[in-house]
Amino acid sequence: MSDTAKLESELLGAVLQAKDEAALEAVRVSALGKSGSVSALLKTLGAMSPDERKTKGAAINKLKDAVTEAINAQREKLKDAALDARLASESIDVTLPVRETQGETGRVHPISQVIDELTAIFADMGFAVAEGPDIETDDYNFTKLNFPEGHPARDMHDTFYFPPDASGKRKLLRTHTSPVQVRTMLAKQPPIRVICPGRTYRSDSDQTHTPMFHQVEGLVIDKSSHLGHLKWILEEFCKAFFEVNQVKMRFRPSFFPFTEPSLEVDIQCKRSKNEVRFGEGDDWMEILGCGMVHPNVLRNCGLDPDSVQGFAWGLGIDRIAMLKYGMPDLRPFFEADVRWLQHYGFRPLDFPTLAGGLSA
Repeated sequence: MSDTAKLESELLGAVLQAKDEAALEAVRVSALGKSGSVSALLKTLGAMSPDERKTKGAAINKLKDAVTEAINAQREKLKDAALDARLASESIDVTLPVRETQGETGRVHPISQVIDELTAIFADMGFAVAEGPDIETDDYNFTKLNFPEGHPARDMHDTFYFPPDASGKRKLLRTHTSPVQVRTMLAKQPPIRVICPGRTYRSDSDQTHTPMFHQVEGLVIDKSSHLGHLKWILEEFCKAFFEVNQVKMRFRPSFFPFTEPSLEVDIQCKRSKNEVRFGEGDDWMEILGCGMVHPNVLRNCGLDPDSVQGFAWGLGIDRIAMLKYGMPDLRPFFEADVRWLQHYGFRPLDFPTLAGGLSA
């Protein structure tokens, strides 16, 4: 076997063994590149005699053409194989359900959604959102809100206390968001119009109570606010939140240390087939507590009750979420069950607006 025939056999074998385009390119460079074996043979033609060039030149050119043709054929073969593999890996079964995009697979927790709904409603009425720390002092959580030391009203709150500090004082996890109202009155001068949503903590756990839950409270302080204004705000809120055209409410006397007079509010509803409908029926459901801010609270916050007055209210966010969206048990709110969240959660782009409908 001549040298050219032997080299051709070796090169064609290397071409066929190339499993991808990178390996095939390496064979091409080793054969036809500037320093390749075939190119080296072509460079020897100039030093040959005319008779040698006729015989050996033809054989070398034939070798070059054969290797080039084999490389091109193998390249096409590899491209076809790569395309077949890609088509197999990217095939789509059109009988399968349409997959949601990544932006649609997540869900907004009902509590977060309801807080956004509350914010949208009260922002339309001119309320700002105020926030405060979860860990509070006894002074802000109780004393400034007209809970004297040792007063029986403190027993209404099953409080989580921290160990005493160096001075003997004990901080606590706030039992309501009312300390945010205190901080707001201490930091701002009337007129004040804020809502205070946030987490609160009490040592209680059953179907309708959890150790950590969510409240929203509202506060209005100015020179001429009265119960009529409070009633209108609560009626408009209930109509907007439950998305009904009208509601009937009744106000019953109650007791809260931080308001005087204090009232509990019932809303008209209809109970049937494990469902509650608002704005109709002949039944009543308690939804919140409210009242005029106690003069002692105003004094404790540096305000003169002879010059300004105000009202406040508070309700459980978790409870109104259960009422509006038909959730029978409060505990799954905090169990992080993805199946529950997929069922009751909201799509990330379902922003609640009054114009578009809160739960549209």
